Amino acid sequence: MKKNIIIVLFMAALGWACNNSTSNTSDAAATEDAATRTIWSSEKANDWYRAQPWYVGANFLPSSAINQLEMWQAATFDTATIDRELALAESIGMNVMRVYLHNLVWQHDEEGFYSRVDQFLQIAEKHGIKILFTIFDSCWDPFPKAGKQRAPQPYVHNSGWVQSPGQEILKDSTQYGMMESYVKAFVGRFAKDDRIIMWDVWNEPDNMTGPSYEKVETPDKVALVLPLLKKTFEWARAANPSQPLTSGVWAGNWESDSTLKPLEKLQLEESDVISFHCYDDSATLSKKINQLQRYHKPLFCTEYMARPNGSTFQSSLPVAKANKVAMINWGFVDGKSQTIYPWDSWTKKYTAEPPLWFHDIFRNDGTPYKQEEVDFIKKMTGKL
Repeated sequence: MKKNIIIVLFMAALGWACNNSTSNTSDAAATEDAATRTIWSSEKANDWYRAQPWYVGANFLPSSAINQLEMWQAATFDTATIDRELALAESIGMNVMRVYLHNLVWQHDEEGFYSRVDQFLQIAEKHGIKILFTIFDSCWDPFPKAGKQRAPQPYVHNSGWVQSPGQEILKDSTQYGMMESYVKAFVGRFAKDDRIIMWDVWNEPDNMTGPSYEKVETPDKVALVLPLLKKTFEWARAANPSQPLTSGVWAGNWESDSTLKPLEKLQLEESDVISFHCYDDSATLSKKINQLQRYHKPLFCTEYMARPNGSTFQSSLPVAKANKVAMINWGFVDGKSQTIYPWDSWTKKYTAEPPLWFHDIFRNDGTPYKQEEVDFIKKMTGKL
């Protein structure tokens, strides 16, 4: 009898040990799986998107800031203007804003940066607006400097916008560890924040800046950016964000995989959700949407609306709404970025407000540039 009891107890203990070992192994595997963030399948991406509204918004920079640094640095972080201008966005039915970050703010004031981003997200949430953060950007001035920013150059489009990272970091591989730390820390900090709808890891990564700064751009910029873009996706994914990652294609021929440049192919392969830019008329927008639908993932047009190009709210929003393509135009309130002036203001002299604004929706005092445009946006978003 005693022998039988001992055998039973021994077998029970052995079973507990095996079960516990299996449980610990399963828990460890589950933890490892949770930390391994893969690229979303089309099924996962579409399941996510079915729960989202149709997004309409703008690329947002408060009118009091000339660039990303002036928006986010402590001395010039302007919550009053942000609140007033996001209220304008809410009033016309906008529900998303794309906003640029900058590594230099994080490098100089990490905790302060987090605090200001949280304040910004609180204001956006108050106005029913989700945020799409853009981490890196290859456009305009390749030599950003922290601290006080220069004054706008009169009548020149985006005369103070700066790249992130700047050329000095891009050309110095010893600083790539800092870039990795920044991406992992920042995305990790807000990885489960439902006020953030998406991460755009790198804006127009192969943009050589045209006539604005092409004379000082490093000629091997694309060769430097290409491997870093892949690493940036990997760094962001390592933070295990609940939000999708993307990087938008913006120039070139997207008709088939064979017509894609290597960088575009990387952007599309690594993106959980597909994003793109289109500053053209409705026919071209429709064509680009059709080309990108072959990936069977949600589409976000993260830049559009250049009136002289035929890219307007009236031409673009109906096409997008019919296809549930999210639309985020460039420019919101006329301010220090001066994007009412066209791109050619870098080579053509302007001395007054252009006859037709290039970007932006509202004047600095909050009145619409074109009331019929605002009414149309409100009609499309259900606010009218």
